[in-house]
Amino acid sequence: MKKTRHAVQLAFLALTLGAVYLVGANAERWCPFGGVEALYTYAREGNMICSLGTSNFYILGGVVLMTLLARRAFCSYLCPIGAISEWLRGLARRLGVPELRVSGAADRVLGLLKYGVLGVILYFTWRAGELLFRGFDPCYALISRHGADISFWAYVVAGTIAVASLFVTLPFCRWFCPFAAVLHPFSAVGLGRIRRDEAACTACRACAKACPMAIPVDRLVQVTVPRCTSCMNCVDACPSADRGALWWGPAAPRSWKWSQAALIAILLFCATGAVAASYVFPMPSFVKTRGTPPEQPATVELRMSNVHCRGRANYLFYFLNRDDELRLPGYLKVEAWPGPGTADVRITYDPAKTDEEAIKQAITELYYNDFHKRLEHSPFQIEGYDPLGLGRPGLDLDGDPDAGLDFLGGDLPPMPAPPQGKPSEAQRPGMGPGE
Repeated sequence: MKKTRHAVQLAFLALTLGAVYLVGANAERWCPFGGVEALYTYAREGNMICSLGTSNFYILGGVVLMTLLARRAFCSYLCPIGAISEWLRGLARRLGVPELRVSGAADRVLGLLKYGVLGVILYFTWRAGELLFRGFDPCYALISRHGADISFWAYVVAGTIAVASLFVTLPFCRWFCPFAAVLHPFSAVGLGRIRRDEAACTACRACAKACPMAIPVDRLVQVTVPRCTSCMNCVDACPSADRGALWWGPAAPRSWKWSQAALIAILLFCATGAVAASYVFPMPSFVKTRGTPPEQPATVELRMSNVHCRGRANYLFYFLNRDDELRLPGYLKVEAWPGPGTADVRITYDPAKTDEEAIKQAITELYYNDFHKRLEHSPFQIEGYDPLGLGRPGLDLDGDPDAGLDFLGGDLPPMPAPPQGKPSEAQRPGMGPGE
């Protein structure tokens, strides 16, 4: 069983690293803890924290479901940090490095630290609306591609966990992991559990000694302790397991005994189901509204350039709140799926007060930049929309945050005011350079 589990760990770690370093994927958008961090901001504002996407919510839901079915099996089968930590302790054991044992009382006290870590992270993340603790995240040290945005402290934390793992079994997973704290209530009511037949048990205590989470398996008829990761090390170590002394399965009926293959199938079903659902039922990662919805709203679906992050989506909202001759009256709702290249944008409006053409013009026509005191081109382009036949390409703002604020082909003379009034301060979300 242990070899099979290690094979699953290795396969998932290889998949993660391959996606990050070979394909260049943003693994942060598939981090289940990212869904926890972004939940408050999305519920309050309809916006995702930068670097995250609504895919984080789907994978979080998938992990919660697998926890309800198989307890914290995510930690022992799919989590890269847990896998590396376990492998390091296994290597140290082979090299003869003794394990530092922690008493039961000390283990319980240390186990409370993860709730404090979770509280601190969520408080400051929700308050700032940014991933403030990203610079300390050991997982980010693994998947960051070591770019300019990674902090030295992420390596320090990762290195500390690695060194501690040589002497203590799963120290981060047991005592400090904030996601373990999130999964605690779901694992407490998990369906799958280790079950022990007292009649067949020989009281050898091999199961308790093999448990990486220090659970006294030998004294329990059913292991309902939330920190159980369903790793099945105890079943592997039990000399009477083939006689039914120890097995994994649901609480009832008693005759049901689930195999490790069933557990792995649960994990794969939940993980792939979450990924598939994120594509079949995509949720916008940016939502912003203005006004009162009409009884019969209309919607336009657009593909746009330079809507690559939450800031740019918010920047787009300005063009729909301009206070000049292209002003759009009535209700507006912008839903966006920011990303590199072209992004999907859905705009809902009141057809009695405006129309699709007016919306497209408001997004793409010249506007008055109050910061530079001049008329400028819109940095956005709508795919397939070029009414003058200019073939103007979308502007790339990734390299230069001010690139979209200058005229193509040279600047026109600064103008003291827009032709028919400039955007009001109350309506604009900030139009300084790079905003």
